[in-house]
Amino acid sequence: MNVYDFDGTIFPSDCSIGFCIWCMNRHPKLWLKFFPKAIGILALNKMGKMPEYLKQRKFFGYLTLIDDFDVQITRYWDKNEKRIASWYLAQKRPDDLIISASPACIVEPIAKRLGVHCIATEYDREYGVYLNNLMYAKEKAKYIFDHGFPLIENFYSDSLADTPLALCAEKAHLVTKNASTVVDWPDLDKETKDKVKKKIDTGWDIHLKEEE
Repeated sequence: MNVYDFDGTIFPSDCSIGFCIWCMNRHPKLWLKFFPKAIGILALNKMGKMPEYLKQRKFFGYLTLIDDFDVQITRYWDKNEKRIASWYLAQKRPDDLIISASPACIVEPIAKRLGVHCIATEYDREYGVYLNNLMYAKEKAKYIFDHGFPLIENFYSDSLADTPLALCAEKAHLVTKNASTVVDWPDLDKETKDKVKKKIDTGWDIHLKEEE
């Protein structure tokens, strides 16, 4: 079994942010209703005043404002499915597992199109709350162990925050340059360990480039 992160790994940007922009462009009132709040959320997290799990829960809150979610998520992936990394499509296998911190309601539709398995953050769009832990960093590794998944042959991610899961695989690969380049996972020297800790403490990289 091969396991893949999604955002920045097999998809070149953050689908949660991308879908948010997509919906705001189609429902302009959201720019006034949600965008100022989103800026405040990201600023508080950047200053260390809001933990990652809370930042993500509050940011995902825009999903509670989308009345035509099913229509928009279908149209979003109709437009953006072509952006899935070509290197991934060339090696895709039916037993692949995508594991993502993004909401399952956003990631599962594209995983279904790809014909692969998916684990992502369960988020209640009606009440704006998590139904499980944020599927981030060590939570990914914990989920794999708790649910008795088979041996991971290869793991791919763009973020050092996923080091806990990388250590569970026979071989780990770091994806760079907007999901276009795959290299070996770096050795865990002191400098890399410090980077890993910082990524886990402050949160994953935000990919702002997104096609409408």
